[in-house]
Amino acid sequence: MIGYLTQDYSLIHAFAPRPIRRTRRETQLRNRVFKMAPKLSDYFESGEILAVKGSLDRPISGLVMDSRRVVPGTLFFALPGRRADGASFVDEAVARGAVAVVTNRLPSVTPAKVTFIQVADPRAALARIAQRYYKFPDRELDVIGVTGTNGKTTVTHLIKHLLDAEKRVGLIGTINYDLGSRTVPSFRTTPESVDIYGMMAQMRAANCQHAVMEVSSHGIDQARVLGLEFAVAVFTNLTRDHLDYHETLEAYFGVKSRLFTGEMGTKPKVAVINLDDSYGNRLVGMIPAEVRTVTFGENAQALVRAENLQLNFKNTTFRLVWPDGSMDVDSPLIGRYNVSNLLAAIATAWSLGRDPRKFIARLAAFKGVPGRMERIEEGKDYNVLVDYAHTDDALNNALSMLRVITPGRLLVVFGCGGKRDRSKRPMMTAAVQQYADFAFATADNPRGEALAQIFDDMKTGVSKPEKITWIDDRRRAISLALDTCKPGDCLLIAGKGHESYQEFADTVIPFDDRQVVRELIGIKTLKPR
Repeated sequence: MIGYLTQDYSLIHAFAPRPIRRTRRETQLRNRVFKMAPKLSDYFESGEILAVKGSLDRPISGLVMDSRRVVPGTLFFALPGRRADGASFVDEAVARGAVAVVTNRLPSVTPAKVTFIQVADPRAALARIAQRYYKFPDRELDVIGVTGTNGKTTVTHLIKHLLDAEKRVGLIGTINYDLGSRTVPSFRTTPESVDIYGMMAQMRAANCQHAVMEVSSHGIDQARVLGLEFAVAVFTNLTRDHLDYHETLEAYFGVKSRLFTGEMGTKPKVAVINLDDSYGNRLVGMIPAEVRTVTFGENAQALVRAENLQLNFKNTTFRLVWPDGSMDVDSPLIGRYNVSNLLAAIATAWSLGRDPRKFIARLAAFKGVPGRMERIEEGKDYNVLVDYAHTDDALNNALSMLRVITPGRLLVVFGCGGKRDRSKRPMMTAAVQQYADFAFATADNPRGEALAQIFDDMKTGVSKPEKITWIDDRRRAISLALDTCKPGDCLLIAGKGHESYQEFADTVIPFDDRQVVRELIGIKTLKPR
C-alpha cells in the first residue's frame, strides 16, 4: 500500500533491480507479469501527446505526482505549482525507479531507459489518465460533490449518515477518508486526482454505492476533479474566503460555478443549490437545461424548504416541506446555518429518489461532526463549544445563533491563520466584536507569518477595545477564557475545530482545542489537599 492508493505489488517487484543470478522460473514469472502489465500507450488518447522521447510500449506499475512516493515502474507526473515545479524533482523520480515522466516541456537530454511525454497541461493529463488507470470507478458509484465556502464538511457527513442505511457510502473530506472497508486520516479536503480515483477504486471494491466528497475551489481550479462524473453537485453558499488565491470574490464564484456548468469536462445529473444564498440564486440561472435543478432553503420558492423554525441550545425543530409531502423535523444540530446544512443533505437524498419520511428517522442518531459546533461536556454549568469557523461569515453565523440562545455572556477565543487572505482579518474581528461580550484574540496557525503582523491586521476591525484582549499563546488564551466563565455563559473556541495540530514557521506541534479544554478544566477542578 502506497499512501492511499492500491498499487500492483507484482509489477513493482518485477520492476525492482534484478539479482545477478536468477532462476529460470523467476525469469518466466517476470516476463509473464510484464506481458500483463498496463502500458503507456493504453492511457493516452489521440491528440493528448505533443511530443515524446522514448517508447510508449513501456509497462508501468502505477501513477505518482510526488517524487517521494515513486517506486520501480512508476509513471511520474511533473506538475507545475505555485511553490515548487515538479520538473525540479524529475531526477529524484528517475533515481527512485520511474520509467516514464509526463511534463509540459521536454528536457534536452533524457535517460535512455526513461520515456518523456510532453503534454499541454500535466494536471489535466493526470486527471484523465488516473481515471482510465483505475477503470472509471466514478461511473460505478453515485458521486456526490459538495462545494461552497461553509458547510461542506457537515453536509457531506449528513449525506453519508442519511444514505448509509441501505448501502455503504464512501467519504472524501476535510476530517477523514472513508473508503468503505477502512477509514484513514485526511491530508487535504480535495486530494489530487490520482488519490481521488485510487480511493474511489477502493470504495468500489468495498461495494460502496455512493461516494460523497467535499470539493474545494482549489480542487476545481487545479483540475483535481476534471472529468469526474457527478450524480449530484451541491452548492452550500459563497462568502469571502481564499482571496489570497482567487484575488476577487467574483473569480472565486467563477471557479465554484465550473462544477455545475460543464467546464470541468462533465455536467452533474442533478444540481442541488441553496436558494437563500445570493450566489446560489445566480448559479440557478447558469445551470444547463439538461441538468435537473433542486433548490433548498427557507425561501418560499425552494423545492425543499424549512418552515416554522424553533431554535434553542439543545435542538432545532422545523416543518420540512418538499414537492411530495411535509413533516415535522427534530434535529440534534443547533443553529440556523445547520438547518441550511441539513436541508442540503435532505435535498440531495431526495434527488436520488429517497423518501424523507423514511431517512429522516436516522437523524436522531447523528452524532455530529468533530470540531463543528462540538460541545465539550465536562459537567460544568456553562457551555464550551469548539468550532471550525475561520471566516467572518462563519463567525457571524455561529455567534449570532449563540447570542440568541445564550442566557449569560458570550465569550470567544479566536485567531486568524498566517500566510492566508489578510483582508478578512479585520472583518473577523468586527464579527466577534459585534456579538461577543468579551473576546480573547490569539494564535491560530501562524505558519511563517509574524503573529504581531496578524494581530495588527486584526486590530483594524476593533470597535470596542475594552471587550477584547490579545494573548500570543493559544493554550493560555483558552485557560483565561475558562477562568472567566460563569453559570449560564457560553464560550466558543473558534478557528481550528477538528484540527489536532498548530502550524508555525518551521514546525507543527500537537494542539487540539477539545483536548486542551478538557485538560484545563480537569486541572482547574482539582482541589488542593
